[in-house]
Order: sequence, then structure tokens, then C-alpha cells
Amino acid sequence: MLKARSIGVMGGGQLGRMLAHAAQRLGMTVTVLDPQADCPAGQAADAHLQAAYDDHRALDELASRCDAITTEFENVPAPSLIRLAQHKPVRPSAAAVAIAQDRLLEKQYFREQGIDTALFWSLEGVGELDRDASIDACREANFPAILKTRRLGYDGKGQLDVPDFGSLPGAWAALGHEDCLLEERLDLRVELSVVLARSRDAELSVYPAIENIHTRGILDRSYFPARCDARLASRAAELAARLAHGLDYQGVLCVEFFVVGPVGDSRQWKLVANEMAPRPHNSGHVTMDACAISQFEQQARVLAGFPLGSSEHHAYACLINLLGERWFDRAGNYCEPDWARLLAIEGLHLHLYGKREPRLGRKMGHINLCASSEALVDQTLVQVIGILERSS
Repeated sequence: MLKARSIGVMGGGQLGRMLAHAAQRLGMTVTVLDPQADCPAGQAADAHLQAAYDDHRALDELASRCDAITTEFENVPAPSLIRLAQHKPVRPSAAAVAIAQDRLLEKQYFREQGIDTALFWSLEGVGELDRDASIDACREANFPAILKTRRLGYDGKGQLDVPDFGSLPGAWAALGHEDCLLEERLDLRVELSVVLARSRDAELSVYPAIENIHTRGILDRSYFPARCDARLASRAAELAARLAHGLDYQGVLCVEFFVVGPVGDSRQWKLVANEMAPRPHNSGHVTMDACAISQFEQQARVLAGFPLGSSEHHAYACLINLLGERWFDRAGNYCEPDWARLLAIEGLHLHLYGKREPRLGRKMGHINLCASSEALVDQTLVQVIGILERSS
């Protein structure tokens, strides 16, 4: 019997939208809480509570409407999740989300679980004396490095390159002296992500690892399954499962790994954990068309109390993010991509997010290319990129 007939979602972005569609297919109603009037998830949900994430009256109303609650982004205020959990099950837990919200807590958790991370140094920005001490403690750090705010960073936001120690004070000032981590810059061979789902009963469904390519800090393309050494992909899945079990995690989790090592000798490559997302992930959108059960349906199943579905893939695939710049030509004039030509391509699946205003760097949608082989995916990808480039 269905244990949760209605779910609540904190956040109204595209992840909430795709979760709403998946939950509704399973017969659930969806209520979204988001301050934006015309948010993507609000367009798809059965109800939209337009309120701030810390509005107690709205939180209590969300709890009264729903049997279980989740979040579609990790920067929801932790006290709000704690308040909701006093009334209804919140999955994943506020404790798990709190770790993923804070880069320092996240790195510490990875290391507690015996998983390598980049070397890092913490900078506390409370007062000038503390700042001076924090900077001085980084004197022996490995440069070049990256300075990252501990909280509210995603898609390359909240971070700056720091070429040498002398550049650190200025970089920290540019980030408003927020609490930060200084991380050594690694020479990456590739980035992998592992998306998994874990149920209330510790049942686990792990998707094959995904290989990601970024441009200017934003995910550009993802290849599924990953094309790297099978040993590394399998190890990444093992480590992600360890992290989920250690948190007694419930829901969909994504763990990102850097692959580092000498060029040309994959036998010496190793995994370094970068970050985790306590929610469905951009790279996991490829599961919508390449797998029998998508990451969004897995999240809905966890919330409903259903058994998890299979994470096996039935196609090779490539995800292509569609950013706002695709809606403009080189002269800056509005010019949508040629949807008709794109949709005529066999194996192409288009997902648009209902966002009214395209902006540079804004995720407007994505394309999943699916085929029976990696070679066919690559062949079709050339065609798709050609159409997108001519449109913009």
C-alpha cells in the first residue's frame, strides 16, 4: 500500500519540476514551497506555496498538506527542515543536508569515511585578528589553489582562483570574508559522478558512473556510462555507497569525484571526493531516457515507501545542458535553437524547464542523446552541436 500519497518539495527549480512529474505518474500529489511566483516546479505541481523558505506559517502549511517532504536543492535553511521534521518525515534528513551545505563539514565527513579529498585549509572570517590568523595558517598551502565559500556555492559560484599566497588576502576580500576553504588545485584527468538511491530500509540502487565535462564551472556534457577505466567507475560506486550508508541516507544522492594521476597511465589514477549533492543531480538527468527508472522516480519511490527501481541502463547516452546563451545569436539578438531540426534526430530527447527569461549561464533545459553504442552517440553529438552552434 502507498504510504505517502502527497509529497512536499522545498524549492521550485527544474529538479522539483522533474520530481513532480515523476511523482504524479505514481499517483501522488505534489506541493512546492518556493518564493518565486512562476517557478518551474510550481508550474508542474498540484499546489504552490509562494513564501520564503523560513516562513513558519508556510512551513506548517506544507507539513499539513503532505505525507513526506524533500528538498530539491541543498541550500534550504537547516532550521526549516528541522521544523518540518517535527511534523512529517523529511528525506533526506536535515542532518545529511547540513553536511552537504557546508564544504568543511563535507570534506571532514569524506575523510572520516576513509575517502581521499584535496588538501584544504579553513579560513574563518569572524574578526580581523581571526582573519589574519587564518591567512597565516595558509602560508604553507599548496598553490595554485582555489578559494571556495563554505556555503552557497554551485555551478562555479562562490569560488576564485588563487595563484599564490600573496593573492589570498585579496581573493578572500572579494568573497566578502565569508568562511571559506582554500583547496589545492588538482590536475584532473576526468570528473565522475555517481548517482544512487537509498531507501528507508537501506536498500540501495546505484547507477553506473557518469563522466562530466564542465565549461566555465557549469556542467556542459555528461557521458553515460562513464568512459573511463572500469575499475575507477566501480570504485566510485563503492565509495558513494559507503557515504550513503554512513549517513543512513534516504533519497537520491550524487557524489562527485575527481580522477587524478599521471597522464597516460590510468593504472596509477585514483579517486578524490569533491562534493556531494543530497538530491537528484544535473548529471543524473541522463537517467530519464537511458534507464528504465530515472533518478526522479527513485526519489519519489523513497518518499512514497515503494521499493526502489532498477538502475540498469538500456542505452548509451550523452546529456547536453542548454544554457541561456543558446537563445541568442552572436550579435546578441533573441534566436531560439532550431527545435524542429533537433527533434528530427533519432534518439534525441528534449527537456525544457519552463523558464520564461533566458540569461547567460542559466540552465533552460537539456538534451539526452541515446543510442545503442558510444560511437553512435558521438556521431549524433556532432550533428546536434552543429545545429546548436548555427542557431546561436
